[in-house]
Amino acid sequence: MPEKRRQYDAEFRAGAVRIVQETGKPMAQVARDLGVNEGTLVNWVTRARRAADAAATGKLSEPEREELRRLREENARLRKDNVELGMEREVLKRSVVLWVKEPMK
Repeated sequence: MPEKRRQYDAEFRAGAVRIVQETGKPMAQVARDLGVNEGTLVNWVTRARRAADAAATGKLSEPEREELRRLREENARLRKDNVELGMEREVLKRSVVLWVKEPMK
């Protein structure tokens, strides 16, 4: 028999999102504390962030929107580069360890 889906009112959802934003606790912990599925809470927080971004973006002029778009693209690229550099750093650290451990001839 299919499981019945719980319905949460808007006030409860807004309160849950506010807890995540104000306390800085991990969403998994807040979801457990409230008895809500973690994926559900993630969806609520994502929607709230998008709504806040849309409200903030709606007040921007066209050049400001373009600058915001450019900065977000740059931020995404830099985050990707940072991950890649971290992996390269780990490889180099391991190769140095192997190089140092080789016996001298």
